[in-house]
Amino acid sequence: MRRAILTQIDLPDFGDPRSEPVLGPEIYARRHESLLRRMAEARFDGLAIYGDREHMANIAWATGHDPRFEEALLLVVPGRRPTLFLGNEGYPYAEVAPGPFDRVLWQPLSLMGQPRGSYRPLDDLLREAGLRDDMRIGLAGWKGFETEDGVFDPQWFETPHYLVETLRRFGPVSNAALLFMHPAHGLRAINEADQIACFEYAGTKSSSAIRRFIHDVRPGMTELEACRNMGLDGAMQSVHINMSSGPRARYGLCSPGMRIIERGDPIVLGFGLPGALNCRAGFMVAAASELPGGISDYAEKLVLPYFTAAASWYETVGIGVSGGEVYDAVMRHLADPFFGIGLNPGHLIHLDEWVHSPIRRNGGHRLASGMALQCDIIPATGTAYFTTNIEDGIALADDALRAEIARRFPEAWQRIEARRAFMTETLGIRLRPEVLPLSNMPGWLPSFWLNPGLAAAMR
Repeated sequence: MRRAILTQIDLPDFGDPRSEPVLGPEIYARRHESLLRRMAEARFDGLAIYGDREHMANIAWATGHDPRFEEALLLVVPGRRPTLFLGNEGYPYAEVAPGPFDRVLWQPLSLMGQPRGSYRPLDDLLREAGLRDDMRIGLAGWKGFETEDGVFDPQWFETPHYLVETLRRFGPVSNAALLFMHPAHGLRAINEADQIACFEYAGTKSSSAIRRFIHDVRPGMTELEACRNMGLDGAMQSVHINMSSGPRARYGLCSPGMRIIERGDPIVLGFGLPGALNCRAGFMVAAASELPGGISDYAEKLVLPYFTAAASWYETVGIGVSGGEVYDAVMRHLADPFFGIGLNPGHLIHLDEWVHSPIRRNGGHRLASGMALQCDIIPATGTAYFTTNIEDGIALADDALRAEIARRFPEAWQRIEARRAFMTETLGIRLRPEVLPLSNMPGWLPSFWLNPGLAAAMR
């Protein structure tokens, strides 16, 4: 019978990107046609997509424009070229976006105190962009309200009140977030080869930053000094650096500060770029004998059962598998309340870190080719045992999609194949052929960060 063990593991250098995949105008043109078809199926006569710096994924998917200091609004009406409403700073910046749209300056999207001399009422501009009376209008922001059993409320809006009220002057308005974010058939649930290549690029960079940190962190450094070892290069972040040590580490989401890292500390680091988030957690020790009192069995009690569950996640996930099956594969190892698993053990990832999740108790939605998924199983023991964590992304790709990625993105494909070999041959995790690891530390779980060569594996 297979079991998890700690063993000396040489984590290979899978390489860093030498080129960056770019989504071109043809991608956005095809997305626009897909969006029009979904609008027709939903019986929307018009669709408004709202975004801001923190919630830009839907509007960026449609246009390639990511709002920076301001909000943005895209209006889509069949038979018309989409209109992108922008503030003073977003208006010129949107010239670099490759999506199909006409720009309109609407200065209330600008920051307070900036010029408003070109102001016109929003309803007049919307009418010029194609809205008419008695239309059925969809409004997509960045989420909606769902009950525990998945019932979606179309009259729950997280977008600005003024926008909802203005659109209602033209007809009934419904929350349209699920057009993009439904866990099985949302437009952002299934990705093109180009988008997967972009996610692999992001996953390579973000995971390499974390593995550099783990290999170089030492007691006596401040948290900020340790983070310099990540070697960040200015790429746009989707998740700020979550790094803390000592008493704050239990909260997970704290930012690094001037605290000096001490030997024996619990420590956690998470970091994300659009399309990727990676996280690891452990202790600043070289061996179990250095752990705080009372938890010398940290590996046996927490780490090894957790790794067994993570391996089951990787071995179960696949095309046609239901989210409920993946949930059960994990929870059969971590159902004890000690592990404190409160969130879904995995979810869809995109430009935003969490889109939606088909992976839930009794989840009937089936995983499909083109999905990008995050292995995201978070124990919250609430005890001195702290936590352990493997958080990395994968994509699912059928034969045709794998062949396209291999042909068009050979550099990424070489890394993917090397990661698969490492997980299978070194870690003992048996992947289905459609599972494409996107991280440069795939399945790697070092628990004692002063001895990162000691990691978990299945034997």
